[in-house]
Order: sequence, then structure tokens, then C-alpha cells
Amino acid sequence: MFAGRYRFVVASMLFGAGMINYMDRAALSVTAPLVRKDLGLSASQLGLIFSSFFFGYALFCFIGGHLADRFGPRRVYGWAMALWSVCCGLTALVSGFFTLLFARVAFGVGEGPMCSTTNKAICNWFPRHETATMIGVTFAGQPLGSALAGPVVGLIAASYGWRIAFVVIAVIGLAWAVAWRALVTDLPAQHPKVRAPELRLIQESRAAHVPSEAAHASTLGAYLVRPSVLALAAGLFCGNYVLYFFLSWLPSYLVDAFHLSLRTMSIVSVIPWIGGMIGYSAGGMLSDALLKRSGNGLWARKTVAIAALGCAAACVFLTILATSPAQALALLALATLFIVAVPQALWAMSQELVDAEHVGGVSGFTHALSNISGIIAPSVTGFALQWTGSYASSFVVAGMVAVTGMVVLSLGIRSRAANVTVPA
Repeated sequence: MFAGRYRFVVASMLFGAGMINYMDRAALSVTAPLVRKDLGLSASQLGLIFSSFFFGYALFCFIGGHLADRFGPRRVYGWAMALWSVCCGLTALVSGFFTLLFARVAFGVGEGPMCSTTNKAICNWFPRHETATMIGVTFAGQPLGSALAGPVVGLIAASYGWRIAFVVIAVIGLAWAVAWRALVTDLPAQHPKVRAPELRLIQESRAAHVPSEAAHASTLGAYLVRPSVLALAAGLFCGNYVLYFFLSWLPSYLVDAFHLSLRTMSIVSVIPWIGGMIGYSAGGMLSDALLKRSGNGLWARKTVAIAALGCAAACVFLTILATSPAQALALLALATLFIVAVPQALWAMSQELVDAEHVGGVSGFTHALSNISGIIAPSVTGFALQWTGSYASSFVVAGMVAVTGMVVLSLGIRSRAANVTVPA
């Protein structure tokens, strides 16, 4: 099936990693009503628990990306998956606020390298004109994981207890880590199943492209202070703020605002993440189609990101007016569809700006800065909910953050003229 296209085996593994990552990450959100009651947590404490994940996560986004540049994505991804799976399983042993807080920080450390290492692996294994599509397809595993977290984690928790649910998904992650080490190499040239035509396609595509910032920066430190890289990080921050607001609080919102049972919420919460799967894949395909049509990678990635932020903001604002679960879920599905296209386009943009040697480090740096939103969004929502008793203010803030991202990307990244011919 994959004869002459072994790179798609790598893509399948990355898809699976994203699915496991977000199922593990969303598990606490799905089980939050049970965990909150069992451990006696307030809304503000739960918000801090959600945010604590990102202290470890944001730091190791950068460290993990830099390590992927230095030691290769095969080794870094294998150890990261093993670590976060163990920490996920250890969540079953927590006894209160502080032990859960510690477990979530450690869990974030393990998950930190995922996105930057995925971007590094795609840079190594795929030709430039497939970049956004492959980022979209592989990252589509993330909303699928969030979708599966509802029925898988929720129903296990409802039947056997929330602690057992964390153990089950930890075992799945450890199995993936073993398969990754067995099936993937750092570079396609190192794998015996990669044939000469596929290797030539990848290498020639990458050799023909000169990154836009290559003339201004040759070291990792020099890239990190470039205005375009900082604007990229800000755009990711704005997109991630909305995404992490959904990821952390969507199940609780459905239960609190519309009085759904845990079982019902576990099933219907799948709907927005189905929209996310479509958004990741379609956004990547659109971005690559614009690249092929114009030859201008920066313009193609930037256009998709700005348009997606605007559409997501509109859907977020309209959710405030929803009067039924059906209306809310439809708007949230559309908002998720659009918001996941933002990081996908910006991950591809990093490969337009940066040479392959530094893609992991720069991706990790921008991802680290952007994930400060993961610290802010859940906590802000928790305190706002406790003070106002309503989710409306949190939706307003999320929509305004998305609009801010449009402005920053418009002004901070110039869509320079293309310098290569892209294969048709």
C-alpha cells in the first residue's frame, strides 16, 4: 500500500500520536465533574489545575524542539510519549489539589515536545509542497483524540471510575512509543524501505527552497529575535487561546449551561472536534493549493491563518446567543473547524521562514510563547465563572483574542515574493 511512499507511514504514526496526545490531555476535562466532586475542588482551583499543565508544557515545547534538532525526532518523540503516558497513568493516584497540580505539571513536561517535534519530522520526511497538507492531516489526529476522549474516557469513567480511565489511555500511549521506535528513522535516507524516487522528491524539493529569514539569521538565537518569528508566536498564542478555552472548559460548559448528564455530554462533545478534524485537513490542503497557485508560501500560509481567525471569532461571539445545546454545538463545531486551521497554517509558515536545521528550535520557541495562552485561558475562565456565574464574558474575551491575532499577523509578517517554482 505504501510502496514508494513510506513517508505516509510516518504521517500515520504522527496522526496517531496527535490523537493519543489530545485524548490524554482532554481526559481531565471530560472527567472534571467527577474529579471536582471527588477531590472537593472549587471552580477556581479546577481552572488552576487546567492551567498548571502549561507550565511544564510551554517550557518543554522549546526544549523539546531544540532537542529534536540536535538528537532527531525519533528519539525525542519516543521518550516524550513514554514520559507523558506514565504521568497520565499516575493521575489515577492523586489524592487532592496539590498532588493533581504536580501530576499535571509533569504531564505537561512530557507532552511539550510533541508539536515542534512533529513539525521537525514533517520537515525531514516531506517535500515542501506537501508540508501544510501533511501538518493538517497529521494534526487532525488531535481533534479526533479530543472527540474520542468524550465517549472513551467519559464512558469508562462513568462505568468504572475516573481513575481507571487514566490508566487505560496511558497503556495506549506506551504501545505507540514502542511502534514509533520500530518503524521510523530521523531521516528518510536512513530507512531501508524508502526508495530512490521518493528520497529524490523530498531532497530536491527542500534544496530548491530558500527560507525568507535565512539571509538575516544563521543561528537559533538570531532567528528568535526576528520580528516575523515573534509575530508568528503571537498568532499562535491567539489561536491557541481559543483552542485551549474549548479544550479545558467545553465539557463543563455543556453540563453547566444546558444541564446535560455526564453520559450525554460525553457523546455530544464529540461534535465540535469532528469540526476540528475537518478544519485541520481542509486548511492544510487549501494552504498548499494556494502555494501551488501563487508560488508564495508566506502569502498562502498567512492568508489561511488570518481568514480562519476571523471566522472563528465570529462563531465564538455568536455562541453567546445560543439558547439550546444544538445551537451551541453547531457554532462550537464551526469555531473549532476554523481555529484549528490557524496553528496548522502557522506551523507550515515556520518552514517558509526558517532553514531546516533550526525548524525544531524555532517551532519550539514560538510554541512555548504561544502556550502561555494555555496558562491564561483556563484560569481566566475559571475565575470569571466563579465571579459572574456565566460563561458569556469568557466567550467575549476569546473572540477578541482571535481578532487581535488577525491584526498581529497582518502587520507583523510580510508576504515576500516567491523565490522558487513549486511542483504542480
